[in-house]
Amino acid sequence: MSDKAQKEPQTWHKSIYIDEVQQNQNRFQKFMTFTYSSTKASALMLLAAVVALIVANTGLYADFLGFWDTEIGFSVGERYAGMSLANIINDIFMAVFFLLVGLEIKYEMTAGDLTNFRQALLPIIGAVGGVVAPILIYMSFNGGFPDTQHGWGIPTATDIAFALGVLSLLGNRVPNGVRVFLSTLAVADDIIAIIVIAVFYGHSPSIVWLACVVAVVLVLVAMNRMHVYSLLPYLLVGVVLWYCVFMSGVHSTIAGVLLAFTIPAGSRINLRQFIGWSAYEAKKAGESYNPDVHVSAQEEYIETVSNLSHVARQVVPPATRLEHKLYPWVYFGILPLFALTNADVSLLGSGVMELVDNPVFFGVFFGLLVGKPLGILLFSFVVVKLGVSKLPENTTWIHMVGAGLLGGVGFTMAIFVANLAFPDAGHVVNAKLAILLASATAGVVGFTFLAAKAKVEQRRGIAYLTTNPASTVRQTAGTEAAERSKELLDSIDSPLARQEIEEAQKNSPRGVAEVVVELGEDQKFGDQ
Repeated sequence: MSDKAQKEPQTWHKSIYIDEVQQNQNRFQKFMTFTYSSTKASALMLLAAVVALIVANTGLYADFLGFWDTEIGFSVGERYAGMSLANIINDIFMAVFFLLVGLEIKYEMTAGDLTNFRQALLPIIGAVGGVVAPILIYMSFNGGFPDTQHGWGIPTATDIAFALGVLSLLGNRVPNGVRVFLSTLAVADDIIAIIVIAVFYGHSPSIVWLACVVAVVLVLVAMNRMHVYSLLPYLLVGVVLWYCVFMSGVHSTIAGVLLAFTIPAGSRINLRQFIGWSAYEAKKAGESYNPDVHVSAQEEYIETVSNLSHVARQVVPPATRLEHKLYPWVYFGILPLFALTNADVSLLGSGVMELVDNPVFFGVFFGLLVGKPLGILLFSFVVVKLGVSKLPENTTWIHMVGAGLLGGVGFTMAIFVANLAFPDAGHVVNAKLAILLASATAGVVGFTFLAAKAKVEQRRGIAYLTTNPASTVRQTAGTEAAERSKELLDSIDSPLARQEIEEAQKNSPRGVAEVVVELGEDQKFGDQ
């Protein structure tokens, strides 16, 4: 590949905007990159949780609770409908979070790592182990206590945002296979958690409202079958679906997942025809453009580019468009709000030892910190030893131990289930404290374990290079790893190394491959 071929796309990207707005565009691009960073999102959620903890242990706590209990509603005649701010976050905003989770699951099942059964089997079975072991550990502490048994679902879910956020701090110092394994495991984990919440943590269901849910879902499926590709009809019917699920007794957030599975993941445009058509339209626009005439007066040119723009926007599938729009709102808005309203563990009036001397605390704490990694590793080991699947490329069992430890980060989903599991506020506080301590410990230990392994490889000058960094972002939520891979790819001067990278990319079915490069003493990547 020539230097000119490598630089031309970057030059076009930088020069496509007029000079007067280029600086603004650069700032906007940096902002968009920021909003898709799993590390930044995790940091913001952690900050929100810390704020909630601090406020919960000061004299401001009563006012803090009073604020979230503020009710917002409206009246129509004598009828009134309203919800507290806390319930709006937990029942409505979190339904949007589950909508995004559903879209991510749908992507993995249609185009991602869950499409290859043998490749997906290892993290899927690992996820099953990561559910079974925490349940057994929780019940070993709570089996004899009827009022706390129902909390068995709390330590079963991995927080995908926090786990991948911690992993992203290591960039390309760990193999891409570790990120793929952990992200796929977290997706499979979310599927299990959604089923658990729907089946075990709702109220007694109303048959009439469940029938309404089925009817609305059938309408959404019919829209999909009729090739309705506009997002607005799905979102409007989705509001009706949310209300029916809310009234049915099943937790309302499940509506987000049901809606996600009905939104089309394909394009309404014939993509093969689009390539030729768009080239023709672009050529037509170039021929009709007159640099000596103000653009607003060039009717033929405006009509051509407007038509091209209109069709080009529709090339992207509705599910993908919605996922991209939701991501920054969910991870930089909804989840920090959820952390702020739900991570409030108050120690006022009771000591730490009093809170931890409780079967709920022990069951949740050891379920997450010990049960999750133990179950993930044990089930994964059996699958590999039986020859059913194999470890990801360039990944060792040491890497798997680190990934298993990060599986014990259970923040968002675990707190969500804790709120559903116990009517007793005291048990909820015990569970939240255990979740926070276990998740923090799992994150620190998992990161330290993988960082130590990476340090050994760093001394040898080993780098894990992804040949197509742009695809790594969507494939594994590895924005930081993609950026570092791109920097490292640009810095490599060795013709042999570049040839190896190009050959690996050609031989990869998706054009995405990973090569392990031993850099010289002058190109070690520890400072990147």
